[in-house]
Amino acid sequence: MNINFAERAHNHNWKLDPIVRSLLDTDFYKLLMLQFIWKNFPQVPVTSEIHNRTVKVRLAERISTSALKEQLDHVRGLRLRRSELVWLTGNTFYGTKQIFHPDFLAWLENDFHLSDYEISEEKTAGPNGDKTGQLVLRFSGLWTEVTMWEVYALAIVSEMKTRAALAELNELELDVLYARAKTRLWDKIELLRTVPGLRLSDFGTRRRHSFLWQEYCVQALSRALGPALSGTSNTALAYKHDLEAIGTNAHELPMALAAMASRGSDDDLRASQYKVLELWARSYDNELLITLPDTFGTTQFLEGAPDWVARWTGQRIDSKDPFVAGDEYIAWLIHRGQDPRTKRLIASDGLDVRTIVRLHEYFNGRIRFSAGWGTLLTNDFRDCHPRGPSAEQDTFGPISLVCKLTSADGIPCVKLSDNPNKATGPADLIERYRRVFGSPVLAEEPVLV
Repeated sequence: MNINFAERAHNHNWKLDPIVRSLLDTDFYKLLMLQFIWKNFPQVPVTSEIHNRTVKVRLAERISTSALKEQLDHVRGLRLRRSELVWLTGNTFYGTKQIFHPDFLAWLENDFHLSDYEISEEKTAGPNGDKTGQLVLRFSGLWTEVTMWEVYALAIVSEMKTRAALAELNELELDVLYARAKTRLWDKIELLRTVPGLRLSDFGTRRRHSFLWQEYCVQALSRALGPALSGTSNTALAYKHDLEAIGTNAHELPMALAAMASRGSDDDLRASQYKVLELWARSYDNELLITLPDTFGTTQFLEGAPDWVARWTGQRIDSKDPFVAGDEYIAWLIHRGQDPRTKRLIASDGLDVRTIVRLHEYFNGRIRFSAGWGTLLTNDFRDCHPRGPSAEQDTFGPISLVCKLTSADGIPCVKLSDNPNKATGPADLIERYRRVFGSPVLAEEPVLV
């Protein structure tokens, strides 16, 4: 915890300091999804792309393409260490021994590699083709080669934005910046310490300020909150600090299966959101049963879900108002003959401490609530700039950076989301998906992260 961030930033040669130091420096769910893909879809080609939803931050003007390439190439050269493989082999995840199959771990050690990539600068669709100032970072290859790029690439781009901003400050200013950020973090922790029965996890890898800052935040939470910190989604930090690795799966799976099912009938497309759950349950022997229902709309998902879905362990909320989504899930469980007090509800979208506390109080005693605290844990430097608000201009503020599948097996991918601002895919396909899934266009909500 005794890291002098200001001195390190002021004196360090960033070129010699890789952002991703280990293949474990990723969200745990990516490893679980990689094993699922390796087992069920080893030959499916996909494409994914980085997209910056905070368009006022022109990343192509802040990040050197050559430096970005060096960081990406460094990750492509990484291999899992023997000690890391032993930990993956023998550790108990969610109380389940040997969650990773020996054949998968052998493949991960000997045959896994990341796909190639393309870097360019986005241009407008108009006749002049003006540059927008946004990076285009695209990954194409077998799904097993592409899926892991998501978190590595997001963390790299996010930290390169950080490093560019740090380079503009002198050592005194850097001291002020980090002093303010540490004070803000401690104020948040002080509030959380007053809440009995609180459960939260670190979900902040992909849009973090830096790896070292994320590690500092996780260690601070662990020491101050004790068992209230359930763990971290960052597998490297879980390994290094003996914490629980947290995660299951993400929107990528239903998006890909829906794309492949879209070749068939509308019924095939609609059923794909449940087929992926069946396949997941078989792949993990009915463990890790947390649904993520908002890929094509939460309400339609619950209304059409088979009864066996209600017997799953719980639900993660992403793009819907968590108070509304939690009430909806509880009512659905009761209607399906389940006791909500035995289920888990995980909120994870753009949370900060006051919302976490309110959610805990609102759902306490009704369902087993926990919070996945992400970007506003590991990258909240808003208003910390030593030169004041006029110099801030989103220099250190978090941005909404995402990496989404754009195609699977040659078919474009779609995500509808409960928030139209998060929808992705070609307009004509979005229209078809809305018709098939019965997902109306809901009111748009601001997207911070």
